[in-house]
Amino acid sequence: QMQLVESGGGSVQAGGSLRVSCAASGRTLTGYHIGWFRQAPGKERELVGAVTWSTGLTYSIDSVKGRFTISRDNAKNTVDLQMNSLKPEDTAVYYCAAGISLSSIRLVDYWGLGTQVTVSP
Repeated sequence: QMQLVESGGGSVQAGGSLRVSCAASGRTLTGYHIGWFRQAPGKERELVGAVTWSTGLTYSIDSVKGRFTISRDNAKNTVDLQMNSLKPEDTAVYYCAAGISLSSIRLVDYWGLGTQVTVSP
């Protein structure tokens, strides 16, 4: 079993920055993608970005490119999501996730409990 614990998040005005961090434990991360999903009220959960643990390659959706950066720390087994130039539409609960594939929420093997990010106009 893998445990994922999120930290960070909070509230900020539009244009501000926040950082969320995911600490993974319980099993090796090799072979997994570790990523961040978000779910806004009334909307489906969507993948924001991910990192392939073994290679460090990252992926992010178009709407956050240039604003969000995902990074990993091999020594600490953490994955961070640095969010800059935040917009009200970024408001959501952000979930850390791990899986052999993250192309669908049905393929996610492990979830964190989520952390709230609120961006006010």
